[in-house]
Amino acid sequence: MQALLVRVGIDSSDKSGNWNAPVNPETGEFAYVPILETGGKNGEKKIRPGYEKISYEQFKVPCGKLGRELHSKFDDKPAHLDPDFRHLTYGDEDNKAAQLRNLKLVEGDILAFYAGLKPPNAGPGELVHALIGLYVLACEPKRALDIRNKEDWGKNAHTRREPGEDDIVFFGKKGDSGRLERCIDIGEYRNGYYLKSELWEKWGGLRGSDWIQRGPHRSLLNPERFYYEWFKKQNIPLLQQNN
Repeated sequence: MQALLVRVGIDSSDKSGNWNAPVNPETGEFAYVPILETGGKNGEKKIRPGYEKISYEQFKVPCGKLGRELHSKFDDKPAHLDPDFRHLTYGDEDNKAAQLRNLKLVEGDILAFYAGLKPPNAGPGELVHALIGLYVLACEPKRALDIRNKEDWGKNAHTRREPGEDDIVFFGKKGDSGRLERCIDIGEYRNGYYLKSELWEKWGGLRGSDWIQRGPHRSLLNPERFYYEWFKKQNIPLLQQNN
């Protein structure tokens, strides 16, 4: 078994939207808001005929309920809805896609998604880095170009638009995958955000540094301990919905 910690969702970097989705740290309630649709390093890719760009309209109510209104600058911007918890898909491209291909992930491996979230009354730079979703993979990833069934194109951002040669898509197993009903705070601030020391011990560590503020996907050194001895014991329902 392999398990990977994957940062997703809108955040404070310019490319990702320069904004953070809200969270209630006391209850774990959060809003999932995806990054901007920029189309990768080579500029915006065209949405396939018959598929409309995903707007940010559907994310306004979840944000408002948590006391942090979605910024108006997103009103006319397209969203890169990925992961799409409704369809249990996740796609990637460029260097991160190459990293994922090299790992040769297969059925039963795990993608654990986390995001940098912001409490409504938090100051600048005060974030909650929290686990927001998890997929147990239903199969090995597929090249987006190899997904030929048009009925499947609307299930992920990398097939909704014209995919590149390196775009790949993962599929989560129903019943074992989805958005967490409430998030789990996994970060602590130590001149930057790092995995909590207690979780480093409980999970069995991450490959390389415990820094989770930015960077590539991180492999867990002991996936079985993370999943069976820690995550399953959290008893948090996994929802097949984005919010």
